[in-house]
Amino acid sequence: MFEEYEKKKRKQISGMKSLLDYGMGLIILLMGLFFLFRSKLGNMPLNERLGKPDSLEKVFGVFCILYGAWRIYRGYRKNYFK
Repeated sequence: MFEEYEKKKRKQISGMKSLLDYGMGLIILLMGLFFLFRSKLGNMPLNERLGKPDSLEKVFGVFCILYGAWRIYRGYRKNYFK
């Protein structure tokens, strides 16, 4: 009985962590896309205030895309307790 409870508890925790990884991965991925393609979005007030994106912003955008994709993959894998 105790093993069944632990198994159910791990499954619930795994599901919540997976949902968190999907959500955070999507947010970070979208943020990376924004930083990477900010100059192509048109005349936004943010673009007028900050100017053209430099290479550091593009590198940061690529890192955000990679990290966001990794978080989504980690949520898909659900390998939290091994």
